[in-house]
Amino acid sequence: MKAFGFLSFGHYGSGSAPGEYGAKEALQQAVEIGVGADEIGVNGAYFRVHHFAEQAASPMPLLAAIAAKTSRIEVGTGVIDMRYENALYLAEEAAALDLLSDQRVALGISRGSPEPADRGWEAFGYSDSDDAKAASMAREKFAQFLSAIKGAELAPADPTQFGPGRKLRVEPHSPGLDQRVWWGAGTAATAEWAAVQGVNMMSSTLLTEATGASFGALQRDQIDRYRAAWKDAGHDWTPRVSVSRSIFPITTNLDDLYFGRRSGGEGDQIGIIDGTRSTFGKTYAGEPDELIEALKADPAVEAADTVLLTIPSQLGVDYNLHILESFASYVAPALGWQPNTSGPVTGSAM
Repeated sequence: MKAFGFLSFGHYGSGSAPGEYGAKEALQQAVEIGVGADEIGVNGAYFRVHHFAEQAASPMPLLAAIAAKTSRIEVGTGVIDMRYENALYLAEEAAALDLLSDQRVALGISRGSPEPADRGWEAFGYSDSDDAKAASMAREKFAQFLSAIKGAELAPADPTQFGPGRKLRVEPHSPGLDQRVWWGAGTAATAEWAAVQGVNMMSSTLLTEATGASFGALQRDQIDRYRAAWKDAGHDWTPRVSVSRSIFPITTNLDDLYFGRRSGGEGDQIGIIDGTRSTFGKTYAGEPDELIEALKADPAVEAADTVLLTIPSQLGVDYNLHILESFASYVAPALGWQPNTSGPVTGSAM
């Protein structure tokens, strides 16, 4: 593990109950957490994207706000659901964000996870008559998005302005942005597909596989197969790989109150997601020395260059920064962490 960031699900409520955060407070606090994390040395601020839910839905304004107030932390998503997106508009937004942030973008994209709305992407104006889950449509849009950010000329130009036969690319253009794009993979096969596309790989917070192997072992197999497929594809740069974990160092009585009871042998969980048996990772909660030992034994954490810590954003700015600072101070250095003052994160040699 070279780097770690936080992954926020961005939950909020109506704001009407005592102590309950609404959307405004949740967004403003997300910016404050990003700024504080940058000062701690955390490498990334990442946000889940969900639609028709009281969660973060439109990430670009939030990421731009964090980027404007920080200087080192990368800003990104985990993940944007491509089924809901206009590929070319997303390419314009992503390039603008990349330029504004001085190339501090880590944009995770995927088919997305199950949403509260039934085929909600259709309400956004998109449909896939061949696939009820719209996975094929998501991949087609992703291909168009990648082509656009690489600078492909996609639209015929007005011949009265440019002469005959000209084509135009989307603007603005940010060179190298495609190397800062990630695909969220929920299976080993999807990880191999991401490698062929030439993008970084973000291993999902859950895997739609349940073989009896541990979550870490399943992710390690995913990472190994991704890197093997990357080599076979012959790409000329080194990609990054991330995994997500719920990790809570217990260093205060309040930590023990919130998470101490979870440290007693809680393991991976198996459930049904989107009609498929899936594996969810366990929560790591304990004294720093215990966490170091457990995380060193996690084969996926050992293989990934970046770990995303899922944070309980509803607990407020101060407590979430306490979690990040505790991990940075007492756990991460023993795992090989390099703070954001060391420069941009690079992929691990394969």
